[in-house]
Amino acid sequence: NIIRINIPQLSEERRQELMKAVRRRVEERRIVIRNLRREIVDELKELEKNKDISQDEHKHGLNQLQKLTDNFITNVEQIGHDKVAELVQV
Repeated sequence: NIIRINIPQLSEERRQELMKAVRRRVEERRIVIRNLRREIVDELKELEKNKDISQDEHKHGLNQLQKLTDNFITNVEQIGHDKVAELVQV
């Protein structure tokens, strides 16, 4: 009871379409990450404004947030790069 499905090789045109889709998705994820960062920065500003945190805590939070943001964006870009490289291979 084996079902075999033959999947044809991707055409060059289809590969290009898929690579564009991957790049578009990567850019969308970067935008999502930056939007989340902006929301958290606004929350940190509000906390500092209300004197719930000190300026030092605010700066430390911003630095930590920037490191996390950079890390996530790097991960997204690496995944996108790997997927494009996979699509390029014949």
